[in-house]
Amino acid sequence: MPSTLELWRRLSPRPLGTRLFSWGVCLRAPYFRTVRPHVVRLEPGRCEVRAKKRRAVHNHLGTFHAIAACNVAEIAAGVLAEASVPATHRWIPVGMQVRYVAKAATDVHGIAELDPLPEAGEEPAEWVVPVRILDTAGTPVVTADITLRVSPKKKPTP
Repeated sequence: MPSTLELWRRLSPRPLGTRLFSWGVCLRAPYFRTVRPHVVRLEPGRCEVRAKKRRAVHNHLGTFHAIAACNVAEIAAGVLAEASVPATHRWIPVGMQVRYVAKAATDVHGIAELDPLPEAGEEPAEWVVPVRILDTAGTPVVTADITLRVSPKKKPTP
């Protein structure tokens, strides 16, 4: 099966390819469907995801719900991890620190970025992925630091 990054590179240049890729992400992790994410950029160390402000993600104020924004952050960090962690390793989120900076009255754009990209070693390590959630004016509305535990895959026993 092709890696996440290989699939992105195959699909993204095609018409509706980024939408098809995003749909595949939601098949693998169904809860993410709640925000209808659209992955718009992916490379090792960087993932960008957009989500429309629609009634299903509103809070009682009619703005983008804070937890829906957290979903966008987790999608961005998770897809970044899929594209960045070597095939010899695995990853799992183990923590998230979130700051709600401003109300999001528009669609949102999540940017997860690890620069420089850490190396995956022989010992488990924690990668902290900073994620910015911006409104359409580029104003930060949510910031998050998502901690991923990255460790070598277990070798099969004979």
